[in-house]
Amino acid sequence: MADQYSKLISRRSFLGTTAAAATMTAAPGFAQTGDETTEIEEEITERVRRNISSFRSLDWRPYFSNTKNGVILVDVTSRALHYWSEDQTVYKLFPSSVPLTEDLTRKGRTKIVRKVEGPSWRPTPAMLKRNPEWPEYIGPGPDNPLGSHALYLSWTYYRIHGTHDTRKIGRRSSNGCIGLYNEHISELFDMAKVGTQVLII
Repeated sequence: MADQYSKLISRRSFLGTTAAAATMTAAPGFAQTGDETTEIEEEITERVRRNISSFRSLDWRPYFSNTKNGVILVDVTSRALHYWSEDQTVYKLFPSSVPLTEDLTRKGRTKIVRKVEGPSWRPTPAMLKRNPEWPEYIGPGPDNPLGSHALYLSWTYYRIHGTHDTRKIGRRSSNGCIGLYNEHISELFDMAKVGTQVLII
């Protein structure tokens, strides 16, 4: 199975590279046009600059009135999770995965109500409706979509959790939850506590 997957990925990479090369070969005028090339380079540079500038350190004050129990800010646009400890001596910034669509994204204030190491997972009724082929339960382990740790929020079905699929981080890839690399959720899990304030913007 893994071997088949590797072949599929290699084939896709080859086809993608070949298609790109064919496009450039088929349009030599485009490849050589200084103005158009510069325009594309500027667009790419601007996109990268925008992403880098949005993934930056922030101050907690515009978002919270205090840091009681510690605070977590999740910025869906920059796909970043910020954590400040109650005494404000610890600040952490982690890349995250965010919901696939605006419809799946819940914004506003909540808090951590439960912490679980080695969580089990059940898809929500809405997930099963969209994906009837999904299993109704997955226990702790490498196949679990919640990764190694989960912080349960006061909103039903919403979590900040790890993921074993590291390709998801930095992308719109979840059904509503916020995902972190397993090593990052483990670190956050140790710092955050039941009662930690959470704001998703």
